[in-house]
Amino acid sequence: MTTAEYNLCVDEHADGVFRFILKNMRDEEGARDVVQEAFTRMWERVDTISFEKSKSYLFTSAYHIMIDALRKTGRQTSFEEVSYDKSSSDRHYSDLKEVLDEAVKRLPEVQRSALLLRDYEGYSYKEIGDMLALSESQVKVYIFRARVAMKEYLVDADLVI
Repeated sequence: MTTAEYNLCVDEHADGVFRFILKNMRDEEGARDVVQEAFTRMWERVDTISFEKSKSYLFTSAYHIMIDALRKTGRQTSFEEVSYDKSSSDRHYSDLKEVLDEAVKRLPEVQRSALLLRDYEGYSYKEIGDMLALSESQVKVYIFRARVAMKEYLVDADLVI
């Protein structure tokens, strides 16, 4: 990849990578650090990466850097560890975005990433599989499970707007 192609890659993909990482981490400074580290790693390997594969390489690197950062801070929890009482809730949401953000936040990391890449960023199942090192069928299963979990959370009577 040439310097001009690298600069084009930065212009075309920086915002998308940042949105994806920010949606997962919910920490703007941490997301900036992850994106910067991903571009740094890509620059270090600029001679071995083709321009056609740069988008996939960038998202994959950013995803793995984000996972490492989350593990270091200990903020990653599994879906089984999250507990809430469906029969009662003292939270009353008045904004649909808040409700959706809370539902996405409760998803396991791999489901959340796959769902965000598909529904928020618009990537194909194959592209998501390449980015997350999963097969297309695994991606479809994770997205399906994420949507089911979100549906169960969103139909909770206490959250009806």
